[in-house]
Amino acid sequence: MGENHGVQIASFPTSGDTTTFLDGSERTVARIGPTWIGRGTYLPGWRWSHHVQPAHGRISEAHSGFILSGQMLIQAVDGSELIVRPGEAFYAPPNHDAWVQGNEPCVALDFPLE
Repeated sequence: MGENHGVQIASFPTSGDTTTFLDGSERTVARIGPTWIGRGTYLPGWRWSHHVQPAHGRISEAHSGFILSGQMLIQAVDGSELIVRPGEAFYAPPNHDAWVQGNEPCVALDFPLE
């Protein structure tokens, strides 16, 4: 991480906070200033409720994000669903589920709502 007069930069490969999920999908967090940005590469078949929640034992948190490639389906607690595609930003409410659509990995950025 570099800093110059309060301006900071961070790099995903060197930030060191990488989580590998049960199916081999990965999410890396770049911590910068008082916040962070996550970048996940989710493999076909990845699903929050199957590959993340069992290891964490808690509901999904609300967050916003941006899809770089692939597609993600997000399901709200009321059962409503939306497919998010490359170039689209999204908001996912607490206790949502999400999974990769199609046969291509989904690469997404996510941002906390702290």
